[in-house]
Amino acid sequence: MLFLLNSMQNKVIHIISFDNPYPPIYGGVIDVYYKIKALHEIGMEIYLHCFVSKIPTEFPELEAITKKVLFYKASKNPLLLFSRIPFSVICRNDKKLLHNLEQVVAPILFEGLKTTYLVHKNHLQNHSKILRLHNIEQHYFKGISRSETSFFRKILFYFESKKYEHFEKIIHKFDKVIALSHFENEYANRKFGNSVYIPVFHGNEMTNRLSPFGKYALYHGDLRTSDNKRAVAFLIKVFQKIPDYSLLIASSCGADFVKNKKASASNISFVSIENEHHLDDLLENAHINVMLSFQQSGTKLKLINSLYKSRFCIINKNMVDDEMVRNCCEMAETETEFIAAVNRLRSQPYLDFEKRKSVLAPILNDATNAKLIATLIAPNHE
Repeated sequence: MLFLLNSMQNKVIHIISFDNPYPPIYGGVIDVYYKIKALHEIGMEIYLHCFVSKIPTEFPELEAITKKVLFYKASKNPLLLFSRIPFSVICRNDKKLLHNLEQVVAPILFEGLKTTYLVHKNHLQNHSKILRLHNIEQHYFKGISRSETSFFRKILFYFESKKYEHFEKIIHKFDKVIALSHFENEYANRKFGNSVYIPVFHGNEMTNRLSPFGKYALYHGDLRTSDNKRAVAFLIKVFQKIPDYSLLIASSCGADFVKNKKASASNISFVSIENEHHLDDLLENAHINVMLSFQQSGTKLKLINSLYKSRFCIINKNMVDDEMVRNCCEMAETETEFIAAVNRLRSQPYLDFEKRKSVLAPILNDATNAKLIATLIAPNHE
């Protein structure tokens, strides 16, 4: 029987993150960071374990919302590519992690299959184990492989996807799985029967009420990923056919990629995102947000931020699978449909802030969803 936490002994949890969740500047870590923050705010005592490429010397933002933060360096040993275990799993293997987890017997929340090496090795028998399913990893890596232009990387990602097809059997070993999209929840329940749906954590408390018109169309995303690069190439083609309306492509990287793709199109420009506040300003001044993905893998955080902080959102079906959230967006799949949607909305005032608020508030409330996670943890922790 599930019940809410009601004593300090039920308020301790380990969280293992695949990356440093601060600053929360891309999809996966946004969910991790704001989940930690929401759990802290309902009284959870959190031991945070993070795999990183470089161990930071200062991390006050994380220390403020956790009991303790421990970092582990992810391996870059290329020989690990020859393991039957996915590289993104085996590179996150550190003996110190097992030792540190065993010092405090408490439930463990694993952020994605990438963090589950110890479960694969059948350690941690005294802990209840909960998996946050960020992606169906074999689908995710297969999608990246298709979008990659480098033949070598295309092959690497393809074999990573094949390894995950076998590795995902590990999901049977978890007491509970928490999926962040309906698609992933249905997939996990169909194969393993142990999943619940709890939407993404995002940190927004209210939808911004803005003036009816913005100034431009905006795409923002991490241009280190092949799926986002493919999306930008698609949108450049769209806006080359709408030469009298501006598209801003905002990222912390990828300026040369955009410059080469857009060629002489003067209505398309790249903006380097300086920080979170700069991105907020870009969203506040956008009239239309254009977003798409070529792979079905969870709910895209860029969409959630845009819904809370901006106006119209034109998306394809892969951006989100929650029908209520989709109803706040304009749907388009083809180049022709995106062009038609932009041309229709560019001169239309955005007036649906109250409708958006009424839809998003009950579904995407971080505090409510943190309490749902607490109900999953409590029965297994004495």
